[in-house]
Amino acid sequence: MSECSHDCSSCSEKCDHAIVKAEPLADVKIKKIIGILSGKGGVGKSLVTSCLAVELARKGYKVGVMDADITGPSVQKVFGIDEQIYGDEKGIFPYETKLGIKAVSVNMMLDDEEQPVLWRGPIIGGMVVQFYSEVHWGELDYLLIDMPPGTSDVALSVLQQIPVDGLVMVTSPSKLVGMIVGKTINLAMQTNTEIVGLVENMAYVKCPDCGKEFKIYRNDDTDTTAARYDLPILARVPMDPDLSNFMDEGEVEQYAGEYLKGVVEAITE
Repeated sequence: MSECSHDCSSCSEKCDHAIVKAEPLADVKIKKIIGILSGKGGVGKSLVTSCLAVELARKGYKVGVMDADITGPSVQKVFGIDEQIYGDEKGIFPYETKLGIKAVSVNMMLDDEEQPVLWRGPIIGGMVVQFYSEVHWGELDYLLIDMPPGTSDVALSVLQQIPVDGLVMVTSPSKLVGMIVGKTINLAMQTNTEIVGLVENMAYVKCPDCGKEFKIYRNDDTDTTAARYDLPILARVPMDPDLSNFMDEGEVEQYAGEYLKGVVEAITE
């Protein structure tokens, strides 16, 4: 039997289960929750999440980042966090970066960052929901959720149990990626979650000498995907060695690029 994709408490259908909505701690006030999603791994969800958090923080917004990719976490690494987070009897305290971005990731709870998380789907989904409901987020303008790839347990847990206001879909010019991103777009539609727009990562490479832009793929399938689902393309992010190095070195907050300006405008306006 397929998973239901609606609020069971507000309909007359006889479902086998009822979805329990998660509630944050009493002192938590989050204005907007934005999920960054793609059905394909390695497309750049963590890059978009971290850079979007930085650009929002620079504009004076209070931002939190929740790393929902439990088995492949990246947030701790790109922000250069080498401390473990702790909690009290009520919940977990997030790490706060130099720009004031609050972050939570499972790697901040492990003694060894290369230690695998050997959990099955339902436990991982429950952990993600706990990152929303049992963390002292305080007051935030935006909570960004770095989603794992795929359209199964964790994605459903987030979209059905956490009040996500909108999704930013990350894709690349590849036809293969475009096809799989189409699956996540349909997931969003089936769960009645608004899609803010598309971000195309690895869109082009710029020559450091002449400044000319070169496309890596023969055909750009992002335009086709955007037209098929009537979605705006909010940003095209190139393969930028500076950005890659800042991410690798845990210094994403030092990067000065504003490739995601269109995304910032879309979710703030």
